[in-house]
Amino acid sequence: MYTIRDIVRIPPEYFEMPLSEAAVKVLRSKYEGVVDREIGFILAIYDVNISEEGKIIPGDGATYHICVFKALTFMPIIKEVVEGEVVEITDFGAFINLGPVDGLVHKSQIIDDKVFYDSRRGALIGQETKRVLEKGDTVRARIVTVGVSASNRIMRIGLTMRQPFLGKIEWIKEDLEKLKEKKVKTGEV
Repeated sequence: MYTIRDIVRIPPEYFEMPLSEAAVKVLRSKYEGVVDREIGFILAIYDVNISEEGKIIPGDGATYHICVFKALTFMPIIKEVVEGEVVEITDFGAFINLGPVDGLVHKSQIIDDKVFYDSRRGALIGQETKRVLEKGDTVRARIVTVGVSASNRIMRIGLTMRQPFLGKIEWIKEDLEKLKEKKVKTGEV
C-alpha cells in the first residue's frame, strides 16, 4: 500500500457529483490497472482525500485539486517463490494465475525432461517422466523475469519450475516421499 499525492483534474461533466465521488472516479480511471515501475501493478485506489479548494486554468473548464489517496499494488520480485493455478495450457507453455496477474512458465522451464503438448487433452506431458500439467493444477514456481509493456498496462512475469521443490504440488509431494524413502534406506533418518 502506498500513499500518493497528486493534482486531480475534475472535468465539467462531473461538477454535478459530490467532489469526493468525482475525484474517486477520475483517480480510478487514471491509476487502476496501470503498472508503475517503482510501485508495481496498481490494483485499487481508496481512502481519497481531496482539497475542497481548487484552481481553474484559463481555457480549461475543469477544476484542479490537490488530492492524497492510497493505492493497493502488487509488485512481483525476482527470485520470489509463488503459488498459483494453471489457467491456460498452450503449445509453448502454461499460464499461471498469481492473483492480480498471470505468469508464464515456458515448456522448457516446467521439468527436467523434454515436454510435449497434447492438444487433444490440453496438457503438457514429460516425455520420460510422464508427468502431466493441465488446466486447474496448483503449482509452485519462482519468478525469473518481470517486464512491463510500453503502454504500462501489461505486466509480463516469467516463471520457472525447474528447481528443487518447485512444480505441480503433487510432484513436490512425490519427490519429498522419494527423498524420505532414500534417507530411510541409507540410514540418514
